[in-house]
Amino acid sequence: MSAYPLTALARTTDPTTMLRRFLGLDAVVTAGNGLAYAVASGPLGRLLGVDAGLLLGLGVGLVLYGAGVGFLATRTSPPGRAVQAVVEVNAGWAVLSVVAVVAWFSPSTAGAVWIPLQAAVVAGFAALQYAALRAGR
Repeated sequence: MSAYPLTALARTTDPTTMLRRFLGLDAVVTAGNGLAYAVASGPLGRLLGVDAGLLLGLGVGLVLYGAGVGFLATRTSPPGRAVQAVVEVNAGWAVLSVVAVVAWFSPSTAGAVWIPLQAAVVAGFAALQYAALRAGR
């Protein structure tokens, strides 16, 4: 991934600012998604064809994870190891989401669309964060 598309997306040429913005956006999206899962686990579970208890647990975990990623985004210079951990967790989430649809879940049509879609968004965050981290080195 070249620096130009990253700078256009982040609207800055400073790698640390790019990284902080990508972390911040990830935090907002992740915590928002988690909050929706936690608060509306029953209706969303029925819509997606996924167990409501699982969604509740994932929701709470995502809110906490989003808060941690948000904390990193507030650092003037986010620690490289912590950012690398976020990249790896995001990549793992994306892969496991797709595996879950194929091997473990029997989601509804909405779930079969939503789960890979959110996996693609999370994979995108991982790629952007990794590229920004590399650009800052």
